[in-house]
Amino acid sequence: MPGPLYPSDVLARLLASDSGRPRLTWYDDEPGPTRGERIELSARVLANWVSKAANLLQDDCAAGPGTTVGLDLPAHWRGVYWAWASWSVGATVVLGAAAGDADVLATIDPAAAAAHGGDAVLVTLPALARSNPDAAAAGGAVDEARELATHGDQFSPMSDPEPGDLALSVDGTDTPYGDLVVPEPAWGRGPRVAVDDGLGRLLAVTLSAWAADGSVVAMRGSAAVDPDALARRLEAEGVTLSLLPARGGPQVPSSP
Repeated sequence: MPGPLYPSDVLARLLASDSGRPRLTWYDDEPGPTRGERIELSARVLANWVSKAANLLQDDCAAGPGTTVGLDLPAHWRGVYWAWASWSVGATVVLGAAAGDADVLATIDPAAAAAHGGDAVLVTLPALARSNPDAAAAGGAVDEARELATHGDQFSPMSDPEPGDLALSVDGTDTPYGDLVVPEPAWGRGPRVAVDDGLGRLLAVTLSAWAADGSVVAMRGSAAVDPDALARRLEAEGVTLSLLPARGGPQVPSSP
């Protein structure tokens, strides 16, 4: 009987299936410096980001099975690759109120990075950022925008997690590696799923959609978009399933 499917297996399958096909398309409609960004990531590009972040975690933070990695990040494409990097080293991703208590913290908040007692990474959301302007206020935190590019494009874990090891913790709800990838048969094969929700929900959707050789159109702040413009966006993106709240598609519970 085959073992459970891990996130690293899911990404490897995407690379083998079609490494150049868009797997994560990101729209930022939230007010702020990244408003209007549209980012498209293929499996190859995703794997590159994941490998660099995983190498940083393993080499600089000694992260592996048993390490907790708090993601104090919004539902954003950068949050996706940081979660996959954490799972690549076999660590536990922590979301919600306990993220700041994790062994390693990835955050967009310089004050939180400076106050963290362990290793911290200051994440910068804009796609083309080459350094964080607030890095000096983050104490000794790693400036991701400046330093991530220096890490390798290939990753080999020093140890792999067991199915019973904790993969995800969200405000007291724990999920082991063996139960992390949850297929959604009703989505069909190769779905293109639209979602605008918390980071926990975004990660769950990417796990299920990618396990079915699909892709995700992730948004932030889509409630502010004109409904007709949003409908045209979904059509142009070839969305087969919308999980957008209050804009058509089924309602889904929110996650942090």
